Amino acid sequence: MSDLPPQTAPAITAAAHDMLTTLRAYRTRFTTAADTYDGSTQHAADLEQVMADYSTYVTDERNQAPFAEISSARSAETESLVAELRTQSARCAAVMEKYRALRLLAGRSGSVGYFANVESCIEEEFGAVAPTRDSRLLLVGSGSFPMTLLHAAERTGVPTAGVDIDPEAVDLGRQVVQRLGSGLDISLENLAAEELAFTREATHIMISSTVEVKYQILERLHAVTRDDVVVAMRFGDGLKSLFNYPMREVDPDRWRLLDTIRRPDQVFDIALYAKPSAAQDGAGDD
Repeated sequence: MSDLPPQTAPAITAAAHDMLTTLRAYRTRFTTAADTYDGSTQHAADLEQVMADYSTYVTDERNQAPFAEISSARSAETESLVAELRTQSARCAAVMEKYRALRLLAGRSGSVGYFANVESCIEEEFGAVAPTRDSRLLLVGSGSFPMTLLHAAERTGVPTAGVDIDPEAVDLGRQVVQRLGSGLDISLENLAAEELAFTREATHIMISSTVEVKYQILERLHAVTRDDVVVAMRFGDGLKSLFNYPMREVDPDRWRLLDTIRRPDQVFDIALYAKPSAAQDGAGDD
């Protein structure tokens, strides 16, 4: 009979323990908020509050260390919790856009705390390769309130298109565009990106951070896009992975990472990808 002591889970600090308690509470709040959506705005206030709180939480540098600690422990419970938070917060982000669209269409406005964090100008997301008047912009995961497309079309005049797998989001998005962007060249479709004819013309493609299969989409886009296309992938690593799907390795024969744009005060960062031939041509111009 062995005299060795039984194996025990490594102890965690009080800060890490408190974080796990907080994250479990967020999981419950997200699930409840998403499940109560009924096509009206009667439950909007609760969701707006949890989204604003969570946006602040995942951008607070004081939470970096305890999150690194619980991540390094690699427990099945923690990994499951983080995965559930990504899924439920993505659901809630989609519902938040629906609330915003419904309020606009009803002639009312609401809280902008969460949207103030996630919205940014198109030049900021693409950096040195921002769209010009000769560009074509596609947004994958356009949602119910496609402000990115509205901003881009208004600022640059470029033709823009969005795709989303949620038919309700596409319907609401079209109504929002009609209300806010009448006369702008914006189309929204309930299609996969590779099925849209516009995709073959697009010079710039943006993929939303809450799209779980974004790297599978990137892979499928390779065969149907221009050689000089630039893809801006919204993502979140580390603490921000609580609210976003993280960066992944790509096949270097198909896509090259041009740049990573870090934005400490916002809930997602941006990875810029180009096809290898275009990336090499750009490097040769320096």
